[in-house]
Amino acid sequence: MKNIFKNTQIAFSLKSDTELDRAYFLFKMISNEPLVRIGTAVTNFALKANLPVESLIRATVFDHFCGGVNEEDCLPVVDKMFTKGVSSVLDYSVEGKEEEEQFEAVLVKTLKLIDFAKELDAIPFAVFKPSGFGRIDLYQKKGEEKKLTSAENEEWNKIVTRFDLVCKASYENGISLLIDSEESWMQSAVDDLVVEMMQKYNKLKPVVYNTLQMYRWDRLDYLKKLHTKAKSEGFYIGIKLVRGAYMEKENERAKEQGYPTPICSSKEATDENYNLILKYMVDNIDSISIFAGTHNELSTYFLMDLMEEKGIKANDTRIWFGQLYGMSDNISFNLADNGYNVAKYLPFGPVKDVMPYLMRRAEENTSVAGQTSRELAMIKAERIRRKEK
Repeated sequence: MKNIFKNTQIAFSLKSDTELDRAYFLFKMISNEPLVRIGTAVTNFALKANLPVESLIRATVFDHFCGGVNEEDCLPVVDKMFTKGVSSVLDYSVEGKEEEEQFEAVLVKTLKLIDFAKELDAIPFAVFKPSGFGRIDLYQKKGEEKKLTSAENEEWNKIVTRFDLVCKASYENGISLLIDSEESWMQSAVDDLVVEMMQKYNKLKPVVYNTLQMYRWDRLDYLKKLHTKAKSEGFYIGIKLVRGAYMEKENERAKEQGYPTPICSSKEATDENYNLILKYMVDNIDSISIFAGTHNELSTYFLMDLMEEKGIKANDTRIWFGQLYGMSDNISFNLADNGYNVAKYLPFGPVKDVMPYLMRRAEENTSVAGQTSRELAMIKAERIRRKEK
């Protein structure tokens, strides 16, 4: 496979010189870990103190990593990316809510997004996070098979209803649904619930997609068991594959509570795990559809090579590649330019409510080896190319 990800002209074709300069400035800031910590603390303080900083945030980090404050606000970004063949997944990125009223609000918003997406070819997927539909502690208790109180049972039934309403709406409107992953201690309850939804709504094709975090060493075995079940019961599997987002939290909790960590022993083991499961899914592509969420060039090439070996066309709708908006444009836009199915996760929401997401994004970019330096190198190369042309 030729090296397509070095083409910065295609990668940044939608960015003006000003936007490219802003991106360079942001990643330069993010590359400084102490600065990220200080900036996060100062921003938190400023927002809690109601200082007038939202316009500054909006003009810098928010506009780089987010599509807008609401779904209509995202449309110019959605339309612009689609001119280059890159689709969008509108991700309502309001986090940390724990009240029934807020869970209902997320449900209403998710249903609205499905309705919004059905009219737009540029938005083939909807998405939600399970913790947006119910309390983490309740998922954990359910997953540990502990007895629920009558009030908790009632609460759990509301979670099941929310899942079902969203899956049904996706099924009826022809939209695929990505269900994001969570921390391992609540994930088993999520997994069981998602399988129920697959059994119900994936009879004809994969509508509902679960998310597997491949820094967990048990996920390939999990998928193999799910595949056996799906074959015997006659339903399709949809899987979004990611490396994972809670590694430090997972390792710390395992150490504190004295159980074996669910996390792979090294990054190399995670990478191997990711590629092994990609191969398993491609080998079983007739019954398993793939959304490969990755910013890793080698894993992306690996999947492209697997597709070529199996004679699977680049635009086969059973395989999608996904990256986050504001990151890895060299992967997203070059894949799309070569005919592959690509969707960017496009976070949105009120500036103040989306800040936890943005802060996590900054921290992840700082901690993921090589990510920020790659972004900077690509942006720098494109700036030089534009000056020399």
